[in-house]
Amino acid sequence: MRTSFLAAILVCLSTAFSYGQNPFSVKGSVRDTISNVSLVNSTIVVLNSKDSTLVKYTRADGDGNFSLNNLKEGNFILMVSYPDYADYTERFSLNAAKPTANFGRIRMMLTARLLQEVIVKGTVAEMVIKGDTTEFNAAAFKTEANAKVEDLLKQIPGMSIDKDGKITAQGQTVNKVLVDGEEFFGDDPTLVTKNIRADMVDKVQVYDKKSDQATFTGIDDGERTKTVNIKLKENSKSGYFGKVEAGGGNDEFYDGQAMFNVFKGKKKFSAYGTIANTAKTGLAWNDNSKYGGQNLTYSDEGYFYISSSGDSELDSYDGRYNGEGIPETRSGGVHYDTKWATDKHSINLNYKIGSINVGGINNSLNQNNLPTGIINSNSNRNFDNYMFRHKLDATYLVKVDSTSELKISVDGTLKQSNTETNFLSNSARGNGIALNSSTRSLTNESDQSAFNATALWNKKLKKKGRSLSLNLVQRINKDDANGFLNSKNSFFNSTGTLDSIQNINQLKTDISTSSLSNANLAYTEPLSKTFSVVVNYGLGLTKNNSDRKSFNQSASGEYNILDNQFSNNFDLEQINSQVGAIFNYRKGKTVINFGNRTNFVDFNQTDLDRQVKYERSFTNWQPQASYSYNFSTQKTFSVRYNGNSTQPTLNQIQPVRVNTDPLNITLGNTNLDPSFRSSVSANYYSYKVIADRAIQGYLSYSFTSNAIVNNTVTDAAGKSTYQSINLSGKTPQSVYFYGSYGLKIPTTEYRISLGTDLNSSTYYNMINNELNKTASNNYGVSINFSKYVVKKHSFNLTFNPAYNTNQASLQKQMNNNGWIYNVRFNANVTLPHKIVIGVNGTYLYQQKTQSFAEDFDRLLVSTTLTKSFFKAENLKFQLSGNDLFNQNVGFTRRATNNMIVQNSYTTIKRYGMFSVIYDLSKMGGPTAAAPKP
Repeated sequence: MRTSFLAAILVCLSTAFSYGQNPFSVKGSVRDTISNVSLVNSTIVVLNSKDSTLVKYTRADGDGNFSLNNLKEGNFILMVSYPDYADYTERFSLNAAKPTANFGRIRMMLTARLLQEVIVKGTVAEMVIKGDTTEFNAAAFKTEANAKVEDLLKQIPGMSIDKDGKITAQGQTVNKVLVDGEEFFGDDPTLVTKNIRADMVDKVQVYDKKSDQATFTGIDDGERTKTVNIKLKENSKSGYFGKVEAGGGNDEFYDGQAMFNVFKGKKKFSAYGTIANTAKTGLAWNDNSKYGGQNLTYSDEGYFYISSSGDSELDSYDGRYNGEGIPETRSGGVHYDTKWATDKHSINLNYKIGSINVGGINNSLNQNNLPTGIINSNSNRNFDNYMFRHKLDATYLVKVDSTSELKISVDGTLKQSNTETNFLSNSARGNGIALNSSTRSLTNESDQSAFNATALWNKKLKKKGRSLSLNLVQRINKDDANGFLNSKNSFFNSTGTLDSIQNINQLKTDISTSSLSNANLAYTEPLSKTFSVVVNYGLGLTKNNSDRKSFNQSASGEYNILDNQFSNNFDLEQINSQVGAIFNYRKGKTVINFGNRTNFVDFNQTDLDRQVKYERSFTNWQPQASYSYNFSTQKTFSVRYNGNSTQPTLNQIQPVRVNTDPLNITLGNTNLDPSFRSSVSANYYSYKVIADRAIQGYLSYSFTSNAIVNNTVTDAAGKSTYQSINLSGKTPQSVYFYGSYGLKIPTTEYRISLGTDLNSSTYYNMINNELNKTASNNYGVSINFSKYVVKKHSFNLTFNPAYNTNQASLQKQMNNNGWIYNVRFNANVTLPHKIVIGVNGTYLYQQKTQSFAEDFDRLLVSTTLTKSFFKAENLKFQLSGNDLFNQNVGFTRRATNNMIVQNSYTTIKRYGMFSVIYDLSKMGGPTAAAPKP
């Protein structure tokens, strides 16, 4: 299959290159009218005469000369622009009789020299650079009827969107997409790119968004978020639009979606709903950043908080879908935002509701390589997870006066989850003799709630650059869970004879609450025109309670006998204070930041059942330093250092005893000390707008002192105990490098990018009290080739080979060294009669290694055939096929430390579907026509 597949790729590439090179061209030179000086880097744009859409563009060279080749026959407009000069426009034609348009010397006139009676007719400017913002005029790009924003963005120089909706702009990942400067349904970019129509857009702005604090104070803290802002046309801010999609397929697969939007001036209202069992998990469904569960973790701000990382034996389902099982999802939401009182007040509201049910089977094969031998395990897991959730959030912003503003954000979540998991596993020694076996059933019902509120007040004081900020945070989490554990664990002696059996049948309850109150005051003082400091002080109070009980069954059948060994009731009270100072130097193109934050943490944990107290105090240091040099708005270099103490988690210090998995037990270590991690990184970024060329390089090195690592001890019966310890005399470290170079091939519609990804890590753990060193390396390259021509064809091909090495010191005879090939491709072709054919696919090949005796390869291909109806093409019938070759077997494998793991699981395979898609729209008047020269 590999040979035929690579041959198919070569055919695709040769076909792509075979599109004829057109013989038509334009050329000329650009000069000042009076001085006859060459106007270097003048912008030369060729537009279609009919609709003023962009055809090609370039820059004049060092002598003011320019040329544009590979044009098609037709009527066009030439537009030449240069700062402080009046635009030059002229119509021209290209045909067989006149294949080249030679404009000779184009004389440009300074705007200041223009006589009042001289009128220069304008046309649509494709791009303008305003400070650190690159702005594109949407009217300069042709889109199909009812095309969405993502179709527009694909045509903008330096921007690309993959099949999952991930946006890359100027070589960097876009993390935020705004509509008229505001978030739309939170910060999920796909809600904008896949639902707002392209013909509603006036401008597309691309910029690096500074942090809110840096924007307000004017002190650059070096934080940036690549952002795209979609500015709507004025006549698109009044009316409604939406989309309805419904599809059904074989094997009872279905997929439906509806979205409706109403705009009226500064008011926006939107609603959506989805229903599917095709892995569409809803729009912006996974939002767990502010939700807590039951695990105490240490945060950067210096306090322990409750999170959902799995400390409780009654873990609730978090609603994520990772490809395992068959999901059934329902989701919906409404959005409203508006401004009033000359934009001094604004509010943004979102409500989301949804459910997800995932069921399936997972098989896991494990090989545990110990210094004393090998243990092979085979485990089957049958799972059925369900979650239902409401979430409401609101943000209110008021500009109190010209010097102060207040931002209040609140959100609340109610979540219910039910899980049922059945395990069947057995383990054997390296010689095949049985070691142990286990059957377990665990059910859980959970009701969870979360409330979060923040208030940020910023005040500019009289002295320029002097400011005061106050940030208040309140978080409250509650969880009420109960479930049943039923297990049978059998142990065998060295001859394979049954030695003992352990049976467990218990009711378990888990009630936990947590609250956090935190205040932080920051004061900014300019020490000179180029030097300033930000001083902050924070105070936080955390209170947590966790009441877990296990009940055995009595003779009457009721679960009313308390098992004290696996029951506990803990209170945790904690006070955190933070003090810090960050200095900032900015002069010209140079920005330097350096400073430190120190956290002082005191917590008291009380075992209410046993009346035992645990008291600990921590001091955490967070030094930081950064240097950046901005050669231009599109070219920067920066170096950054960050250091931070990491405290042991509460579970590492004093774990709660659980018996849900008797073969794996965690022990505490009250003598654990903090670790300290240092990280140094350097980043270079350069982007040429006209050439559409991006260069990026990133290098980082990190190491950890006094690292906290696992000591795993596996006994003769196959039971493993885990305990965290501080690593002495050894330093885990890692090096990472990423580089990329991408550009649009001159005189063509093709874009190519090359990248390299290098990662080397050394880390340690203890296995049966012996030190194990694991060296892991990854050497990868990527090649991407793409083309996008509106209403004709587009394709994107990425080839990503990598070579991995992974070797543990205690098992030098076993390694996981081998090649991995990833290929991703997608293509669309527009045929007559409004028919579009699309295909996308992925190919994965994993070479066999010493750890895995067989190669693995998989080709996943999906296709769509879409027919549009009516003049507006707002009704579409679509046939789609998923996994045409039926190769989507759920499969993963990995080798880390002394463990080799291979997983097989239920997943979505081949199906076909017929869908109907309808776009509706009535905005405030016809789309404004582009001005003509």
